[in-house]
Amino acid sequence: MELTKQWYGQLDDYVIDMAWSPDGSMLAAASASGPVSLFSALDGSKLHELPGHEGGANALSWRAGTATLATGGQDGSVKVWDAGAGQHVATAKLGQNWVEHLAWRPGGGEPILAASAGRKLVFLNPDASVRHAFKDAPKTVSALAWHPKGGCAAVAYFGGVCLWDADAFVAQKEYPYGNGILALAWSPDARWLVSGNQDPSVHLWMPENDVELQMSGYETKVRSLAFDRTSRWFATSGSQDACVWDCSGEGPEGREPVMLPHPAPVCSLSFQGQHGLLASASQDGSVMLWSPERKQPMRATVKMPAAATSLAWSPDDRLLAIGSEKGIVYTLRCNE
Repeated sequence: MELTKQWYGQLDDYVIDMAWSPDGSMLAAASASGPVSLFSALDGSKLHELPGHEGGANALSWRAGTATLATGGQDGSVKVWDAGAGQHVATAKLGQNWVEHLAWRPGGGEPILAASAGRKLVFLNPDASVRHAFKDAPKTVSALAWHPKGGCAAVAYFGGVCLWDADAFVAQKEYPYGNGILALAWSPDARWLVSGNQDPSVHLWMPENDVELQMSGYETKVRSLAFDRTSRWFATSGSQDACVWDCSGEGPEGREPVMLPHPAPVCSLSFQGQHGLLASASQDGSVMLWSPERKQPMRATVKMPAAATSLAWSPDDRLLAIGSEKGIVYTLRCNE
């Protein structure tokens, strides 16, 4: 297996967030200084540069099955764009705090955009009107993740996680946790809800039967989490190895993880959506591909000129986009 360069694009600041359009035709990349670039998946030509957010952008999210892109920024606003036309559609102003997390509801329910700014959480309609504004969280919202079927959104803050019902707007469950939570991820089968923590550790909940597990011993804060499509393999950052846990059966507690070594601390992780490859990046610019279930898991490696800030597989799993600290977006083709 090898990785070959497909194309690259340049932003005016480091790449703070990045995601492929649902049809795979475009890659959206948000610059920390504010603008959002839309690149053609075919050749990397810049289709549009959206003005984004004054002061800086923080996050972006595509609405499933559409060319609608939402962005959040340091100006306290959420903006909705027609990415195909490169046009601004609507704006929701959430206050003075930065909009740091936003995500469209998955599944077949009514389209809802969840967004957070400071302690505020809101559900927005596609036209950016407010569908529901929740009571303020006890502390700043630090992570946000939709249930795979879209029934609720998990919202983290220092001290715990709350599952907010997407239709009734009530708390389904609350999970206390006595430390800072930096990342949240659901397994695709919705069996596991996992947090990456400041302490540093990984905490797992099984919402269906109220089981909790904890894995500690990490070297640094755990900021990056990734499940594979089968929900068996769960990868975490937090050290100079990508740590991959087996979540089958009763889960990872008491099992030895698969340790995937890197030349420097791991900074980003992403599993393919339809296949089994894990992409991992470390702070020295290394990007590696792995098959965790194999006895010899490494499949390919390439050295980039700068550390990755994010990794994103195209919907067909053929292209791996790498956002970098130097503002360059590299797109590699994965060849068997």
